[in-house]
Amino acid sequence: MKTNPKSWLYGPNWQGIRCEARTRRGTLCQRPARLPVGRCKLHGGASTGPRTKDGLARLTEFKIKHGKFTKEKRAEARRFAEEGRQMRGELKALEAWFVDHGHLSKDWRKDWDKL
Repeated sequence: MKTNPKSWLYGPNWQGIRCEARTRRGTLCQRPARLPVGRCKLHGGASTGPRTKDGLARLTEFKIKHGKFTKEKRAEARRFAEEGRQMRGELKALEAWFVDHGHLSKDWRKDWDKL
């Protein structure tokens, strides 16, 4: 077990609120309580999200209400991404052609940064 390099920080005389959740040993947790529920981050952790079918359905309903994740919007985003990949491929081919035919030097990007 690690020793606390700042033993004075949360020692026995510390005035703050402690977690006091039951540990596996059966003793009270002595970590500082930081969450609104009065527990430390180990014993009062964040929500893991909905588990039931009803809860998952509500989550899905609220996620698509604004239209950002609809099938049409996702298809449009995929199309834009594909167009971008196609353009970058064409630019790369053009750059290779210009370098091969002597119109650009291989390290032309360094010269471009100086401008």
